[in-house]
Amino acid sequence: MKFELFVAFRYLRARRKQALISVVTVISVLGVTAGVMALNIALAVNAGMKKEFRERILGATSHVNLLRAGQGPISDYEGLADQSSHIPGVLIVTPTIYGHALLVSDLRERPTIIKGVDLRQKEHFSDLLPKITEGSLDTFDQLTPVPAVMLGTDLAQALGVMVGENIRAMGLSGELSPLGRMPRIVTFRVAAIFESGLWEYDANWALIPLWAAQRFVGFSSDEVSALEFRIQDIFAAQSVATKVKDVAGSGYITSTWIELNRPLFSALELEKLAMFIAIGLIVLVASLNIVSTLTLMVMEKNRDIAIITAMGGTARTIMAVFVLQGLIIGLVGTILGDLLASAAVWYFHTYRVFRLEPQVYVIPYVPFQLNTSDVLVVSLVAILISFLATVYPARAASRLDPVQALRYE
Repeated sequence: MKFELFVAFRYLRARRKQALISVVTVISVLGVTAGVMALNIALAVNAGMKKEFRERILGATSHVNLLRAGQGPISDYEGLADQSSHIPGVLIVTPTIYGHALLVSDLRERPTIIKGVDLRQKEHFSDLLPKITEGSLDTFDQLTPVPAVMLGTDLAQALGVMVGENIRAMGLSGELSPLGRMPRIVTFRVAAIFESGLWEYDANWALIPLWAAQRFVGFSSDEVSALEFRIQDIFAAQSVATKVKDVAGSGYITSTWIELNRPLFSALELEKLAMFIAIGLIVLVASLNIVSTLTLMVMEKNRDIAIITAMGGTARTIMAVFVLQGLIIGLVGTILGDLLASAAVWYFHTYRVFRLEPQVYVIPYVPFQLNTSDVLVVSLVAILISFLATVYPARAASRLDPVQALRYE
């Protein structure tokens, strides 16, 4: 062990008459620990929110959408889907129809977003469909007089229906009659109930077969509202969207999951920065305890400093001793903070300690995810602040005059 490090450790192990210094040292370590722990937990909440929102949103929606400019339907979609499927990075192209309807059960009624999907190749949808909690999709796409419908859990509860029961859907546009335009009314059989994890989808979405959606909204058999793309790299959505638009040609527009949810993720990024600055001040305040500890240590160790200097120790040696003391305090506090934060994050996330109202916060609990990069950044910042806190006391110790310190010894 180097001489400077040996002396630094020796000074941190205070004797009886140095009990005050020992107490202040412990307080300094606990201050750094609290700051590092709080900052890691705050960043874990932000990272958990981003991951949870991203997974739940992408579990219920597509990565890239192709739509007709002017809100019209896409005609001859099968040929366009086949051409787009050969774009590098594209995994699946799915025709989709969107519409609005009023679902009516024997008990209640609820305005709903109708989404027509094609599940004929179910092996491609095993990881994409929302989680089925009740019922089955075995007969979902069969041509029957009463088409199947898949409801979100909250929507099914709001309507008071179960799997196997029938509900009626009233379209906003219908057939012309002598009395004017009459709403289109279609009866559906509840085949399954899904839970995506996002209240907005579970409470407002109903999935029906593509052919039934075409009849319900008045499209022909070769028309759909949009083509939805699942891609290999979700963060390359913008570049893939550009290629899709090039293949489709003029008259089409694209949108990506990033564009549709930009306000949400921008707010989370801003919140992360604000939390880092606000809670980082805790570490800064804790560093003031390090300044106090080392200042008291310099005052207590005047004689020792003078003796080391008289024996040939340089100003750099004295400065290194006190810098190492501050770094040891910061390093111990940082390690303890990281360990405690990791344990807390694991416990909070595993047991879902903090519950939320899905109607308000969209998700039912506060998720946590502690990223290695965030831990490293927090640790480096804490150690850097601890180092800066040692500069003034260490320089004061290195400038101490040994003659003045030993005059009255």
